[in-house]
This record gives sequence, C-alpha cells and structure tokens, in this order.
Amino acid sequence: MKVFQTKTKRISGTDYREVYGKSHAAYYAIAGKTKRRPYVRSAYFDKDKVFLDYFWQHLHQKNWKDRIRRLKLYPCALELIQHSKAEPITKQNPNKPSEILHRFAGITKDQELFFIQIREDKKGKQKDFMSVFPAE
Repeated sequence: MKVFQTKTKRISGTDYREVYGKSHAAYYAIAGKTKRRPYVRSAYFDKDKVFLDYFWQHLHQKNWKDRIRRLKLYPCALELIQHSKAEPITKQNPNKPSEILHRFAGITKDQELFFIQIREDKKGKQKDFMSVFPAE
C-alpha cells in the first residue's frame, strides 16, 4: 500500500471546542462553495465527487477523546482525498453488502501515519468520506 505525503499539519490543541472550531472552519470553506451537499473532487476516483457530510454524523457516534483525535487530522484528510492517486485497500462492507470501503493511508507533515475511509455505494456509485483516524 502506497502512502500519500500531505503538506498540511495536524490541528494543534487539546480543547474540543478549539479543535472542532478549526476543523469545522475547513469544512465550511468547502461547504460555502456549493448550495447543496459539500464535496471535494478526488484524484484517485478520476475527479468524482466525494461527499463530506457523512463524516460529521459518524464523528458524533464517538466519545470525546476519540473525536478530538480524529478532528485534528481533518485538514490532512481533505488534502489526501483531493490529491492522492495511491491505490487504497478496497473491500466489501461486512455489515452492508451493497457498499464498498476504500481505505487510504497518509502521512502528515509532522510524519504521523493516518488512514481515511471512503464508502462507495455499488448501485449509485456515490462516495462518502466516512472517517479519519491515526495509526496506533
């Protein structure tokens, strides 16, 4: 598996409100460009749209400590989606056979390894940014 090197640093801070504010600002910068669902175009998927709103629903299912950990990597994840052409690990979703999960690897500017996950609907080919998390 190839790893994409980002030029973006992780968000610094330990307070949830501080980290959430910075990551949400990155989201709203993209959301302000469209009247409908926010998305970025992916280099790997031949400039197909990857929708960003599902990430926030998924994030709110996690505990506070895990949310902060994931939010710190949000800007790096956006850069990885937009610019990475590296081959991901692809597998069928074990919980939902109608979905495919793509897992991309990236390294922040601070040399920290992280992963993002994108789910793809088999029928409609819609792609949603699902999750970002550091490698442990």
